[in-house]
Amino acid sequence: MAPVVAETSPGVAGSSARREHERRVAQREERVRSRHPRLGGLLLAISDEPQSTKAWATGAVGEERLGRRLDATAGPLVRVLHDRGIPRSRANLDHLVVCASGVFVVDAKRYQGRPHHVVEGGFFTPRVDKLLVGRRDCTRLVDAGLKQADLVRGALADDTVEVHSVLCFVEADWPLFGGDFVIRDVTVTWPKKLATIISRPGPLTEEQIAVIHRRLAAAFPPA
Repeated sequence: MAPVVAETSPGVAGSSARREHERRVAQREERVRSRHPRLGGLLLAISDEPQSTKAWATGAVGEERLGRRLDATAGPLVRVLHDRGIPRSRANLDHLVVCASGVFVVDAKRYQGRPHHVVEGGFFTPRVDKLLVGRRDCTRLVDAGLKQADLVRGALADDTVEVHSVLCFVEADWPLFGGDFVIRDVTVTWPKKLATIISRPGPLTEEQIAVIHRRLAAAFPPA
């Protein structure tokens, strides 16, 4: 790999989700006060934020909590990047981890319920793998995770580096024993278990990790 010069500070986990939540709150306040000049303040005080607005704050908390866990694990053999922008897209990568066993593209989620892998179809019909959290069908998150991992592979342009996709559920109802699983090459787990996974030994040296970290920081700037 050719050397890359880039800003390699970890970034701030959840920062873009926080900004989007604040933007939506400000827009709602301006809209309500303009429509109801005298009662706007009261209406805002007694009404809840729309669920679509709350979701951004909920997501930010999940990213922040996972970010703190990853930062506690970081060192010469574990380097992290938080809240990275995807060029020519409004989407972002929640967390990137470069460690001895490769690169982990981590999507943080703060959903309630127990994650589980359901397989439909089989002998006479096409097999369909589904990710459910409680009764909620979250299979689209698997598709998104695979696409994010492909973006990182493209940025690295190095087939010798393993790139792993991870869905990390921060507050899900995980069992006392076991619980994590892999669905279509996407690992589904929780923060403490993820910290264990990224701390495992692997083929990459400290110098290689630093080079990959710089390359990814250049390819995916702070969101």
